Amino acid sequence: MLNWTIKTFDELTAKEVYEILKSRAEVFVKEQKITYVDEDDVDYRSWHVFAMEDGRVTAYLRAFMDGKDTVKIGRVLTLVHGKGTGTQLMKYAVSQLKDKAGCKKIIMDAQSHAISFYQRLGFTITSEEYLEEGIPHVDMELRM
Repeated sequence: MLNWTIKTFDELTAKEVYEILKSRAEVFVKEQKITYVDEDDVDYRSWHVFAMEDGRVTAYLRAFMDGKDTVKIGRVLTLVHGKGTGTQLMKYAVSQLKDKAGCKKIIMDAQSHAISFYQRLGFTITSEEYLEEGIPHVDMELRM
């Protein structure tokens, strides 16, 4: 069982920030070959939801207010696949964000290959498919 954490940027330790950035680079730059500047200043105003195992961030997402009653989720990743970690991450994040943000909906730019995963969690598609950093995406939302 993973121990989940949610913290604001200012609550993160230096090691946690380093491990978060390392895991994001491993998944988005190394695995998915996305060439972008990950450090976009959104981290400063985000909640960071993650689990660590053996000193590594093995599952992560960030979430931030996007308007008065909407939270946007991004940078969703797991280092281990097929063990339910992504489902645990999303369920924990949704429950925490509902309490912390008091939001009416959660939105995201979801990679198209993960649509069915997010639909199983209650998210619905709200856009046509588009390319973001060369990868097909759709907008999705979860109403609270």
